Amino acid sequence: MSDLASPPAAAQGGAVTRTILVADDDRAIRTVLSQALGRSGYHVRATSSAATLWRWVEDGEGDLVITDVVMPDENGLDLVPRIRRVRPDLRVVVMSAQSTFSTALKATQRGAFDYLPKPFDLKELLAVVGRALAAPTTAAAAEGEEQEERLPLVGRSAAMQEIYRTVARLTTTDLTVMITGESGTGKELVARALHDYGKRRSGPFVAINMAAIPRELIESELFGHERGAFTGALNRGVGRFEQAAGGTLFLDEIGDMPPEAQTRLLRVLQEGEFTTVGGRQPIKANVRIVAATHRDLRQAIRAGQFREDLFYRLNVVPIRLPPLRERVEDIPLLARHFLERARNAGLPAKQLDAAALERLKAHPWPGNARELENLMRRLAALYPQEIIGADAVANELAEAAPPAEEAPRAPETLEQSVERHLAGFMSAHKDGMPIRDLYDRVLAEVERPLLRLALSATRGNQIKAAAMLGLNRNTLRKKLRELDLPVVRGLP
Repeated sequence: MSDLASPPAAAQGGAVTRTILVADDDRAIRTVLSQALGRSGYHVRATSSAATLWRWVEDGEGDLVITDVVMPDENGLDLVPRIRRVRPDLRVVVMSAQSTFSTALKATQRGAFDYLPKPFDLKELLAVVGRALAAPTTAAAAEGEEQEERLPLVGRSAAMQEIYRTVARLTTTDLTVMITGESGTGKELVARALHDYGKRRSGPFVAINMAAIPRELIESELFGHERGAFTGALNRGVGRFEQAAGGTLFLDEIGDMPPEAQTRLLRVLQEGEFTTVGGRQPIKANVRIVAATHRDLRQAIRAGQFREDLFYRLNVVPIRLPPLRERVEDIPLLARHFLERARNAGLPAKQLDAAALERLKAHPWPGNARELENLMRRLAALYPQEIIGADAVANELAEAAPPAEEAPRAPETLEQSVERHLAGFMSAHKDGMPIRDLYDRVLAEVERPLLRLALSATRGNQIKAAAMLGLNRNTLRKKLRELDLPVVRGLP
């Protein structure tokens, strides 16, 4: 064991140099952190031993702790609640190469200020250190209670690490969360993780899919109704808000909510209470809201299909789930996870060979993790061999693929269209020829059809076209001259 200490940096303006205690069994990590923190003006004490770190903490040393999880004599996570009990004002940052959701969750629930998966950027570490030392202190010690490990989220890719950290932090709050991502990326899994590991875990988790309920019934489903409120309402109906009291209400496919229900939901979020359909007595809304959608809500706002004020009420903490094609390194881990779930459900135990895993990585996964899980279930059920090869995977993917003419396609957004055209333009200039004035050229290409269509919609009336575009009339005239666009009154 070796203990390292960097010399205290000169305090500027008479300020006291802060001391950081670093514990990691990797000498290289200790050296790099000691040098980086020392250059930033901190005094550093570094050790490879959890016992030494604990002795320093008990002796009252240090203003911040940075500890690894796996050390020779003790798990760093087990130290966190002990540190918080004896010195509740001492911040602890946990770092680990075991970059799973479970590690991030345990670090947060045991009282760590933050969690950093290895490898990490030194700038990020220094930013976390700065925030930790600047954060107000509290006398509340961490509970440090162990929970059953259920691992609802799987994957170790960089794309998933930030999600783990965000979800872990949110389990200690009641903030409203907006989860976005393509169908099959696991939005409800994240919502359930926020509930199951959060402050409201003893309450109910109630989910409602806006796209699956007729428009005229959504308000009654959400808020309940009184007897006689509408034809067929023979008894009082309890809505999802009441059912979820004390727990979490998951509003799935929020982008499909009709305008009248959006208005009522906004009122609930603003006032913290609601009334049933046909009722007058306000009821307190004691729920945490987690919403999810696969739609681009900003585009829906521009199209007048979603209230902007509701969007900002729901989008307090946004979480974007990456599609599977953006985290292909997680596919082997996910495949094994789904095969294990299939075995637990009574299907035969199966494994995938290396070629099969490579074939899985090459697939575009339009159905994301849900498509992968369904594939694993089919392989486990239909193939007798214990080791599944690439041919079986390829056959099942081909069988499951819809005919080309029937393949569903999401409508292309303006941003996606522009990006696609620009990507083609860039690839055509890989011969080294410089591209000049691209910014102005692209803006002109967008402005030309925009102005042309605005003039067409207003039958050539420049005053109305300027108002439609939100431009000054003189500005519009100037742009028309610059783009050499003719103006003809009375256009169809």
